[in-house]
Amino acid sequence: MSENKDPHVGHVTQSVEGVKFVYDFTEGNKDLKDLLGGKGANLAEMTNLGLPVPPGFTITTEACQVYLDSGEEPAALRDEVSAHLVALEERMGKKLGQADNPLLVSVRSGAKFSMPGMMDTVLNIGLSDKSVKGLADQAGDDRFAWDSYRRLIQMFGKTVLGVDGDLFEEALEAAKAAKKVTVDTDLEAADLKKLVTKYKKIVKAEAGRDFPQDPREQMDLAIKAVFDSWNGDRAKLYRRQERIPGDLGTAVNVCSMVFGNLGPDSGTGVAFTRDPASGHQGVYGDYLQNAQGEDVVAGIRNTVPLAELESIDKKSYDQLMRIMETLENHYKDLCDIEFTIERGQLWMLQTRVGKRTAGAAFRIATQLVDQGLIDEAEALQRVTGAQLAQLMFPRFDEDAKVEKVGRGIAASPGAAVGKAVFDSYTAVKWSRSGEKVILVRRETNPDDLDGMIAAEGILTSRGGKTSHAAVVARGMGKTCVCGAEELEVDTKRRRMTVPGGHVVEEGDLISIDGSTGKVYLGEVPVVPSPVVEYFEGRMHAGAHDADELVEAVHRIMAFADRKRRLRVRANADNAEDALRARRFGAQGIGLCRTEHMFLGDRRELVERLILADTEAEREESLKELLPLQKQDFVELFSAMDGLPVTIRLLDPPLHEFLPDITELSVRVALAESRQEPHENELRLLQAVHRLHEQNPMLGLRGVRLGLVIPGLFTMQVRAIAEAAAERKNAKGDPRAEIMIPLVGTVQELEIVREEADQVVAEVEAATGTELKLAIGTMIELPRAALTAGQIAEAAEFFSFGTNDLTQTVWGFSRDDVEASFFTAYLERGIFGVSPFETIDKDGVGSLVKLAADAGRATRPDLKLGVCGEHGGDPESVHFFHEVGLDYVSCSPFRIPVARLEAGRAASQSAGSDHR
Repeated sequence: MSENKDPHVGHVTQSVEGVKFVYDFTEGNKDLKDLLGGKGANLAEMTNLGLPVPPGFTITTEACQVYLDSGEEPAALRDEVSAHLVALEERMGKKLGQADNPLLVSVRSGAKFSMPGMMDTVLNIGLSDKSVKGLADQAGDDRFAWDSYRRLIQMFGKTVLGVDGDLFEEALEAAKAAKKVTVDTDLEAADLKKLVTKYKKIVKAEAGRDFPQDPREQMDLAIKAVFDSWNGDRAKLYRRQERIPGDLGTAVNVCSMVFGNLGPDSGTGVAFTRDPASGHQGVYGDYLQNAQGEDVVAGIRNTVPLAELESIDKKSYDQLMRIMETLENHYKDLCDIEFTIERGQLWMLQTRVGKRTAGAAFRIATQLVDQGLIDEAEALQRVTGAQLAQLMFPRFDEDAKVEKVGRGIAASPGAAVGKAVFDSYTAVKWSRSGEKVILVRRETNPDDLDGMIAAEGILTSRGGKTSHAAVVARGMGKTCVCGAEELEVDTKRRRMTVPGGHVVEEGDLISIDGSTGKVYLGEVPVVPSPVVEYFEGRMHAGAHDADELVEAVHRIMAFADRKRRLRVRANADNAEDALRARRFGAQGIGLCRTEHMFLGDRRELVERLILADTEAEREESLKELLPLQKQDFVELFSAMDGLPVTIRLLDPPLHEFLPDITELSVRVALAESRQEPHENELRLLQAVHRLHEQNPMLGLRGVRLGLVIPGLFTMQVRAIAEAAAERKNAKGDPRAEIMIPLVGTVQELEIVREEADQVVAEVEAATGTELKLAIGTMIELPRAALTAGQIAEAAEFFSFGTNDLTQTVWGFSRDDVEASFFTAYLERGIFGVSPFETIDKDGVGSLVKLAADAGRATRPDLKLGVCGEHGGDPESVHFFHEVGLDYVSCSPFRIPVARLEAGRAASQSAGSDHR
């Protein structure tokens, strides 16, 4: 063990085997958050800036990690704390808890990431039956001393000894009632002294021990309690919600006490250097006279606006304004500040980069650029795709009176109001009559697509964030709440029963919030999003605040577009979605799902094709489908003229195009019982039985379907080639790319490619038009990823289908697992987030990187993209940038988010390279 006392700063440095567990506030800085936690690092930074910070020291997160791993504090910790405590006592001219001139300290948590209110704090440590008298003499105020003592017993009893906090509150209320007062500041010293006696009895009865009178025991137990609070239920829940790693641990800050409860010339407050709600500059915060910090947080008494401090204590107010300006210029960001005034002396207790609303984040970032405090690259790091998404979706008026009747999974953001309808047909019919509807189902399937398109929003009682309803709704920008299990949906009787027995009949108005998962009765007023109007080119100038927000978003998006390397394409299946995507900034279509073109009116043609007994029947079906399919592509190429359009050949499993086997069996049985003609139904049922699969998602689909049903893929390729030729001859610039789905071996791709090349050559000869149609494949099976080097010999591009790749890597059926066990996995920390939301970097991500590297090793000019749901997920976009993909593709409404995150990813990597 070594000791080094620095006479200039009065602190002691001790280490054991090179590990140092305690740092004086003079030793750290804001860049040591991993070690000192956010609070400790920022206290050190303010100390170094010469701001008035009460002296103290920080116990590191490493000490907490040792404690959490072993159940015991590091052997050297007590000696290090003792050395720093002695140095603190020398500096303050007092000793911890001594009878005549006591030093009191606070013990506060402070993790790397802000977790407000989630972990524990104890103030006024060092007070005892003896030292309370010394504190009273020191302050010349008996009431203050006994008030501080009762606060210590209350906080210590609840936080350290596990006593029910309500017992202390009840005793306090009884004391106020006996005195016939309503606020605790009206209690006098004698009242508070009696309250201390009562509090100690509560501790003895509930904790089975006396309140400790030894000040060092108080401090050591409080430090241990803060360590323990890292794994408290509320802290773990918060970390899961905010996706904060559970192994970081918390630092502990031991700080000499300053007192805001010393009378009317004392107080405590919270200040922001800008309004965290709007981003506007000004004086924002709250102040409470004659109070300690916990009073402000707990809302025990009403605070006054920070601006009123100017008339209460002009000197402290002016000093605080200067410090706030210093901190904002130093941190180059909105700062959240806690301060105390002790008899006219201002003390800074904490600063951190403040949390803010999404709108404020964009405004503040551009304001700081204009002030020259940050550059464009840094501005991109001050906002997130999640914040942009919040700004894009309509929202309910928070001030409206509402009747909440249920809650499900927030599957697709937005606020939707409409009449409840219980089938797709009614949704379409009512929508065409001008009615706004909410499609309510137990769960949706491809047959509901028309109704989903017609509806304002979708509500299901089953399913999760990646259920059919959720995935399709996000793709369309539709509000969706899934898995609202407390709602009983009866589609046959066209009604929904909500908790309490109230019945929602078809036609009744309901409102659903896809950002929170809440379901309401009646119509909740909706506030539109000016940001979406801006992206769609139809921004109507309204309130000045909206104009200012749109301008900030516009500038940030311009920064991102200049910085990003990844291109952003859209998942779009028709001209309408393609045009919307283009307005949102799409640089092409990365996934056109042709199966969506075959539903609805064309379903019968596909059914006939699949069930055809003869080649002539099959050819007839293909002949009827060809011109319809060609027109689809003509419209798509026109909408995306000059930009690449990647068309995936038919992919879904057969059952999506065939009648439901149960319904068909019932129809046949009924016809037989009534002795009615049913030859066609019987023939169809026999065919459906023949083609029935136990696990259709892993059965006859994708490239397998194209190989088994002759002419199916060549019909689609011909339609693409003829549409491209027609568009090119009309002076357009079609850039078609043909994508073969579900390839597992290069031989499959080679066979389909050979047939496709032959068809394209025939169309070129017939039209006299040279066509350059790239042919590639989806990488959505582990085998495809593992043999990507071979597959690249026959593919000009790869598009990673990360939805199916996640399913096949994990062995999950995404339509089932979220509802069955994902909640338990998330609660137990097995998942930090669903692997269908954010890409699993270690598993699925490893296969993506392996396939990308192997593919480019074979074909250096291989184009790489991603078209799964992850293409619009902020964290996943960063991963795709890192592994070197060329583009991401996502639903039209997620394009701005992907553009922003692609810019942020490029800016981050450039900053890392520079460092």
